Amino acid sequence: MSDLGHVLVLAGGLSYEREVSLRSGRRVSEVLRATGVDVETRDTDASLVPSVLADPPDAVFVTLHGGAGEDGAIRSVLELLNVAYVGADPDACRVAFDKPTAKAVVRSVGLRTPESVTLPKETFHDLGATVVLGRIVERLGLPLFVKPARGGSALGASFVPTAEELPAAMVGCFAYGDTALIEQYVDGVEVAVSVVDLGDGPVALPAVEIVPDEGVYDYAARYTAGHTEFFAPARLSAQAAAACAETAVTAHTALGLRDISRTDLIVDAAGVPHFLEVNVAPGMTETSLLPMAAEAAGRDLGELCRTLLQIAASRSRAS
Repeated sequence: MSDLGHVLVLAGGLSYEREVSLRSGRRVSEVLRATGVDVETRDTDASLVPSVLADPPDAVFVTLHGGAGEDGAIRSVLELLNVAYVGADPDACRVAFDKPTAKAVVRSVGLRTPESVTLPKETFHDLGATVVLGRIVERLGLPLFVKPARGGSALGASFVPTAEELPAAMVGCFAYGDTALIEQYVDGVEVAVSVVDLGDGPVALPAVEIVPDEGVYDYAARYTAGHTEFFAPARLSAQAAAACAETAVTAHTALGLRDISRTDLIVDAAGVPHFLEVNVAPGMTETSLLPMAAEAAGRDLGELCRTLLQIAASRSRAS
């Protein structure tokens, strides 16, 4: 791998997760500069394309969360510009970003994932909310978990312990997206497993256990220091930890991801991991899970990000 010239960190965007993205971008820029990399941080506005054409970076690190940052759109533009970037290609992003589709893919390769129903807002209204929700409760049971089919940071997500609370959860979900994913709630230990590929194939970093103060890992619990307790590595048996690592690597591979990803899991009382979702642009803030996993693995975050950029730049030159 060759040395890097200047690199571009993309952060911000116009999704609901803009503020988190800006924090991720600042963190990545800081740790890269600490390793001697010449870093420029930019938002995704009308000046981006002319700037990249005028002075192409060696590689781009995408820290855009939600929307165009994870659905493949920005990466498609980078490919049009012949600019190397860290992470999955546009096609893989589109599959992974849509949670019901990602669940279908990982189920097809033998991974466990909670039973669910996907319900567009139009269907919810047109067929009669009361009847449809009643059938969902009959089929999936209680409690449930409701979240937008596309998006992240737990925006619009709700734990639903009773049938009476389901309508409000659906309304809250539809505020952040046009399609809801209603899942069976699996009781267990919530963990996140980051996967990195530094040239020798995808490898899982230590699982990070998530214990929110209020019991639900919502937006405030994710991004407010002190609202959640984390354990890295997670307090799992060796067998359960190995199963989580295998699940995350299998999901990463089955979904066609590249370089970096983070898989969210619930580990049940028997030590069996259940796939919830995967993130192609993991958060990189001070309270984010991939940096914690890297630290638990004894890896310097700046060196990790630098290596990923070097791999992306080398991949681009080879093609």
